[in-house]
Amino acid sequence: APQMAPIHFELLQEAARSSGYMLEVLPAEDQGAVDEGLKYVNNDACFPAIVMIGQIIKALKSGKYDKNNTSVIITQSGGGCRATNYVAFLKLGLEQAGFPNVPIISVNAVGLEKQPGFKYSMGLINRCIMALVYGDLFMRLLNRTRPYERFPDSAELLYKKWNEKAKANIRKGRKREFNNNIKNIIHEFDRMELIDKRKPRVAIVGEILLKYHPLANNDIVGILEEGGAEAVVPDLMDYILYTTYNVRFKYKFLAGTKLDKDLCQLAAIYLESYRKTMRKELQKSSRFFAPMSINELADMASSLLSLGNHTGEGWLIPAEMIEFIEQGASNILCLQPLACLPNHITGKGMIKPIKKQYPFANIMAIDYDPGISKVNQLNRIKLMLSIAFKKHSNKQSKKMPVH
Repeated sequence: APQMAPIHFELLQEAARSSGYMLEVLPAEDQGAVDEGLKYVNNDACFPAIVMIGQIIKALKSGKYDKNNTSVIITQSGGGCRATNYVAFLKLGLEQAGFPNVPIISVNAVGLEKQPGFKYSMGLINRCIMALVYGDLFMRLLNRTRPYERFPDSAELLYKKWNEKAKANIRKGRKREFNNNIKNIIHEFDRMELIDKRKPRVAIVGEILLKYHPLANNDIVGILEEGGAEAVVPDLMDYILYTTYNVRFKYKFLAGTKLDKDLCQLAAIYLESYRKTMRKELQKSSRFFAPMSINELADMASSLLSLGNHTGEGWLIPAEMIEFIEQGASNILCLQPLACLPNHITGKGMIKPIKKQYPFANIMAIDYDPGISKVNQLNRIKLMLSIAFKKHSNKQSKKMPVH
């Protein structure tokens, strides 16, 4: 499987292996993957496709894998997005690279590219949900504490300790232990010694792979922390809940069926049951923020645009922007692949309406593509940070509380 979100995918790999699936997630830091992708994917294609397909072909070329006994697994959105065409891109790339017989497994919820040789088990599904919730929690806690460490690397050491315990829990698949771990993780991160200082909080929204993949976004979290800011990244689980929520709109206004709507509502309730303890404990914390429910996100987005915007990340992008502004992170970077049409409308295109509603918001869109200068991206980030620091300084001088 190609890499997308290192914290989450390390745990997803554990979930798959402990359920009997011999999954190997490819490494996160691999610049050669982009170069490989450019050889086999049209350069006008979506940048995430180039990154993902490049990773796969580079791995198969390495000689590490028996091409007669190896399959590839990827996700597809199934909507009006170039991600829906990733399998077609990948098939052509594999054929041109000399791997025409490597099977491709597509993970999607709309019945694309059915693969009779691969079945999902309930054990795999439950363990994967645990992995995603653990991943979201670790990402949330690390980003909130790492910029303020009193002792260098203390957040990373605490994360590594609990990451191993999370893997052990995923292997067993016990939900009671899972809930206890969630409580204890939050409790220990809450007690971690931090310096008494507040930095500008910068939220990262946009296209799903660019938000989480350090290779694709040039390690934007690291850049922000080096620049003296605190990065805030949305939960990966929100995207899955967003796709289940969209079926309600399809049933009400388009060609969706009642059965699909009911099944997706049940799926959302089931997914949220795994976040219940995390949300409750984060709400009790004085240091961390709890995620909003998908219903709350949808309500906030509906004040700006139709919830019928399902293409790509759709209405979820402006919803996440509003969520972070409401939680005190009014500095926002909107990441998008160059020429990503969905993002130009529901991401970059929503900056003006959001700033009309929140005039103090500091929002900057950044394009990503193999041909775009990293220096240009860095300059735009620094420009956004300079405004963020100025706002932050004004707040501090007025002795306003910064949460």
